[in-house]
Amino acid sequence: MNDRTSARDVIVIGGGVIGLSIAWELAQHGVAVRVLEQGLFGQEASWAGAGMLPPGNPEQAQTIEARLRGGSHLLWPQWTEQLRAQTGIDNGFHRCGGIEVRPPTFAVGAGDVSPPVSQTTESLSKKIAAWRAEGVTAIPLSASELHQRLPALNPDIADGYLLPELGQVRNPRHLKALYQACAAGGVDLRAGTPVVDFIRDGKRIAAVRTAGDEFQAAEYIVASGAWSRSLLQRAGYDTSFEPVRGQIVLLETPTVLFRHVIEVGARYLVPRPDGRILVGSTEERVGFEKRTTAAGVAGLLDFARQLVPALDDAQVERCWAGLRPFAPGGLPRIGRVPGTTNLTLAAGHFRAGLQLSPMTAVLIRQLILRQPGNEWAAELMPKREEISNISNLKFQISN
Repeated sequence: MNDRTSARDVIVIGGGVIGLSIAWELAQHGVAVRVLEQGLFGQEASWAGAGMLPPGNPEQAQTIEARLRGGSHLLWPQWTEQLRAQTGIDNGFHRCGGIEVRPPTFAVGAGDVSPPVSQTTESLSKKIAAWRAEGVTAIPLSASELHQRLPALNPDIADGYLLPELGQVRNPRHLKALYQACAAGGVDLRAGTPVVDFIRDGKRIAAVRTAGDEFQAAEYIVASGAWSRSLLQRAGYDTSFEPVRGQIVLLETPTVLFRHVIEVGARYLVPRPDGRILVGSTEERVGFEKRTTAAGVAGLLDFARQLVPALDDAQVERCWAGLRPFAPGGLPRIGRVPGTTNLTLAAGHFRAGLQLSPMTAVLIRQLILRQPGNEWAAELMPKREEISNISNLKFQISN
């Protein structure tokens, strides 16, 4: 066996934020890791997102999603400092705070399947109560308090609440830091290396095959986002994952108009310290079509201008799209693939891949190294009965 196909302890298939986070976490615990990425590292949904990091509290979490989110919320400052110490890269993480509001109306682009935003203040009250039940600080804002914090906000908007612990991170910087930390930690990183097949020995995966090589490991982890379904099918397992396109617009303003993230249901404005503002995002069932559209961009621009009228004069700097992996039920699948003894799945995070990446990596490390502490995550394990014809799925997304 030559060095090109030499065995590793773990092979991670997929080099987005989930795959790189898993590789880094395992490498820090002495595991020899190889990452096989079909394209360029971190250039799909991981790069395309806005970098929003909702708060959480794992001690009072009442759902699996809340516990994942809460665990990641605690890990983000630690990961940021460790990555900066190892690579010298500042990933831009900070707690900027977020405000959710309910405007009278807002625009939706043609083809967008984002859920409708409720127009009632009652839904805001319910959200505040839900955050507080988790032990997360949520502060209702009167109309005067709202506009004192957000003077540029549409004056017709009178209801909102503040999440002071909401954070953000610069996706490209974080991915660069993860990549460099993995490389420095001995991870074998191979771009342009799509896996085309699995070689099975009964319930065990013996190797993976690429266009020109076979790679062996003791454990294999599929972390390929929206492409995970086609990969798993080659291993004899099917899931109901579906790609959902999200379009984003980047605006540039001459002055900083606001510093808090502004949210309206599934839509948002994310301010950067340099005056740029990310406007997102659509949710479109269009298969693997990763492109921006006139309707999608127009809907986002109309939404931004209705929310903050001063954005009429903003410069449109750039538009892009990414494909998010949606799993039925809204929860990612993290755990051993049924019918196998050494194949693990970590995908289906939909809009939450970046924010949940630290806790996902910890769960995978605990599973691979057979460490305690992940018993609560049994609900995330892939199940054989969830296999279905995706065209018959009812598409439901909860904010």
